[in-house]
Amino acid sequence: MSGANASTKASFEGPLLALDRLHVTFGDTVAVNDVTLAIERGERVALVGESGSGKSVTALSILRLLSDAQVSGSIRFNGEELLTKSEREMRGLRGSDIAMIFQEPMTALNPLYTIGDQIAETIVIHDGVSPLEARKRTVALLARTGIAEPEKRVNSYPHQLSGGQRQRAMIAMALSCRPRLLLADEPTTALDVTIRAQIVELLLELQRDEAQKRGMAVLLITHDLNLVRHFAQRVAVMEKGVLVESGPVEQLFASPQHPYTQRLLESRPERTVMPVMPIAPVILEARDVSVDFRTKLPGMGGWFRSGRFRAVADADVSVRQGETLGIVGESGSGKSTLAMALLGLQRTATGEIDFQGKALRRYRGREQTALRSNMQVVFQDPFSSLSPRQTIERIVGEGLALHRPQLGAQGRREKVISVLREVGLDRTVLQRYPHEFSGGQRQRIAIARALVLEPRLLVLDEPTSALDVSIQQQVLKLLVGLQQKYNLGFIFISHDLAVIGAMAHRVAVMQNGSIVESGDVEKIFAAPGHPYTRKLLKASFAT
Repeated sequence: MSGANASTKASFEGPLLALDRLHVTFGDTVAVNDVTLAIERGERVALVGESGSGKSVTALSILRLLSDAQVSGSIRFNGEELLTKSEREMRGLRGSDIAMIFQEPMTALNPLYTIGDQIAETIVIHDGVSPLEARKRTVALLARTGIAEPEKRVNSYPHQLSGGQRQRAMIAMALSCRPRLLLADEPTTALDVTIRAQIVELLLELQRDEAQKRGMAVLLITHDLNLVRHFAQRVAVMEKGVLVESGPVEQLFASPQHPYTQRLLESRPERTVMPVMPIAPVILEARDVSVDFRTKLPGMGGWFRSGRFRAVADADVSVRQGETLGIVGESGSGKSTLAMALLGLQRTATGEIDFQGKALRRYRGREQTALRSNMQVVFQDPFSSLSPRQTIERIVGEGLALHRPQLGAQGRREKVISVLREVGLDRTVLQRYPHEFSGGQRQRIAIARALVLEPRLLVLDEPTSALDVSIQQQVLKLLVGLQQKYNLGFIFISHDLAVIGAMAHRVAVMQNGSIVESGDVEKIFAAPGHPYTRKLLKASFAT
């Protein structure tokens, strides 16, 4: 950079980042519509809105990372127009002056290189230091972001790290060249509540430290309103590519002006479940359920010896008709493994599991086929659990073809149309494919597929974690209504305690494969007895 430019850069006193009538289109589709937004040095600004609102497109526009997009308006960073810079000039800015933390670090990190090599490479490219010096700085960065044993972890590949560790490595990479603007795109969405709280506190600590040194600002992109309240100083709300409202966090949360902002703030899980009838029969009861997996452990002389990993230990659970049992805990606590065992889908499970008064192991032949129709599951990600090659009619009706062959083609179609209507979809969706629907619509289709067989028990494995807050509320209301109408038993697995508080009658808290506390959800949430439950509740409602 020339001396004149350097002088201008140093003396500029306007906003660090200024978007003026930013307009982004992909063909005929308008993704961002005349957005104007300024961020001052050292400021923490949150950009909120639902999926498709234009949040991430706005952030990627700042870094000029959009392909096949037409971008107009103005993006000024420290007084310099970014839209007129060459690609070479932008490469000099990316990482060094403007850095980004992506939502899913497993896809953002290169699986073929250690995290140490990836962070050090950034330092070498932008700062021109020796590889040895870059490695020293990398270890220091990993230590600063709270990764234990940084000298050891620097040699780890992404798949060898937990989700929280990978996100910390991404933060270390983003801070490696001491940027003045940090773009954080949904940095905590895929994390457990306790890890999410740790990452938020880490970002706050690092931003305050860097703000004092270099005036680093943060643009946080999220749909998590609790996170916004805890982290940001100012918030801007986007709807369908338009910036509809902005202001200080306290003011906007206390008195939102735009109807969309009001709707977002009101889209919090509300408890609408009905009490379970005292005479309601137990439909599922499990005692001393354990699940072991074989593992390979390093032995003498480079050989491996067999080991055993206990994923679930001596779990006791029960579900009554019309009741929801919530199962909570962090990733790896054994929630989903326990659910699969209760469904009879874990061959290594031991213990006693009774469904409608009969042991699962005693179901044979036609009885076992009927059992499968009475126990259904809805998974976290409906896009990966729905076949992309099948129409909605075939996806929802597939179970009927197997379990109700006597209906015939016309009978199956009528049943499919009826259950789709129950979840808020009409017959026009029958010949369409999963990719043609939003996340909320796909989850409704997954629920319809499970309900079409009229089950007695429905296992819901993180069914709303991938959904926006307003869509999440719609799905939860749908599930409550269906439970009340058909007297269904639910096993609801989640790490979102607000959702469990709204949906569950009873809750089981899992840690390291064991149920450490269980009972009435309202009583446990009001006065948790186990330290781990208290930790989960504190982390859940702190961010």
